[in-house]
Amino acid sequence: MKYLSFHLRTALKNFGRNKVRTFLTSLGILIGVLSVVILIALGVGLRNYIEGQFASLGTNLIFVLPGQVLSEGGGFQDPGIGGITFDERDVKSLQRTPQVEYVVPLINKPVTVEANGISKSGSVFGGTADMFVIFNLEAQRGELFTASDVGKRSKSVVIGSTLAVDLFGDVDSAVGQKVVVANQRFSVIGVLKEKGGGGFGGPSYDSGVFLPYTTAFTGISPDKNFAAIYLGAVKDADIDQLVTDAETILLKRYKKDDFSVVKQTEILNAITSIFGIINTVLLAIGSISLVVGGIGIMNIMYANVTERTKEVGIRRAIGATKRDILMQFLAESILLSLFGGVGGLLLAVLIVLVVQQFFPLAINSTSVVAALGISTAIGVFFGVFPARRAANLAPIEAIRYE
Repeated sequence: MKYLSFHLRTALKNFGRNKVRTFLTSLGILIGVLSVVILIALGVGLRNYIEGQFASLGTNLIFVLPGQVLSEGGGFQDPGIGGITFDERDVKSLQRTPQVEYVVPLINKPVTVEANGISKSGSVFGGTADMFVIFNLEAQRGELFTASDVGKRSKSVVIGSTLAVDLFGDVDSAVGQKVVVANQRFSVIGVLKEKGGGGFGGPSYDSGVFLPYTTAFTGISPDKNFAAIYLGAVKDADIDQLVTDAETILLKRYKKDDFSVVKQTEILNAITSIFGIINTVLLAIGSISLVVGGIGIMNIMYANVTERTKEVGIRRAIGATKRDILMQFLAESILLSLFGGVGGLLLAVLIVLVVQQFFPLAINSTSVVAALGISTAIGVFFGVFPARRAANLAPIEAIRYE
């Protein structure tokens, strides 16, 4: 313990002789660690955000989508261009399955929404009243449309909070106003609470116009087709059976490769696997900065060996062993890396705390261990070469060195 303490104290004393060079040498590692932690924090934050979006939908949700969405390995695959579209016949068939609590067909199209001479881009979401349940949407002002509105093809719509502010100045003023979509006038009966993203790569709900799918059949979606159908199981234990029954029903009209019946957990697992790959790539990219910083440490340590050649010779002459010299220079290299690693980590934490107010960054233990572990390993790896050179200096030649 005293042996280690001696080397650490000596290293710190040597750093104090040239503080600027010590700081600049550690700066390369600091930047590398900062890059690694921030990049991983970005990947983790995005994954947590998407997982949170899916969790808000509940665990009993099943997606009926065109094409084969998932590969045999459980990852996403390109379902292909075109393919089938679903219609009301499919909806009615799926509604007859005993395990289903609700069936929500979805129409989703980009549109221009007009009001008071103002035009804004948005998206139409056509479905049943249960659409608000599966998307976890609540009214901030006014009310949501009901099953009765779907049955009578009501011209009542609910709009997102961003669209309400853009068109009418504030949320309160929007209820009771008229909007024009696809040359049709609709009455705004409610405004949704701010939601954020549109889930599963879709458009933002906050800029959406929500209306009964039967109303959308007139003008907005005259082909009367659906982009997807959402199924909600009565209870979690019914999910597997509902998937089987839904596939059996759809196979009566379509080929197996024409559609996918996917559980929410399967999509979530596929997303998690993708982010695992992304985080690995981000770690590799950030590590490049660490390697550059390590090379900087090696260059400085070689310069130190040259500058302190006479010192090494005197220490060897009075009894220091090769191992003593090796450990001394290696300790300095590792400490330089640790200074940079800890500094980079603290700076990354500060940045994450600030950015979290605007974007879902998140630091996990993996990024901390990876950053400090890699920085220490770099200190050892790049410190060994100059340390060995110092240890192998001949004492007499080193003392004569000028």
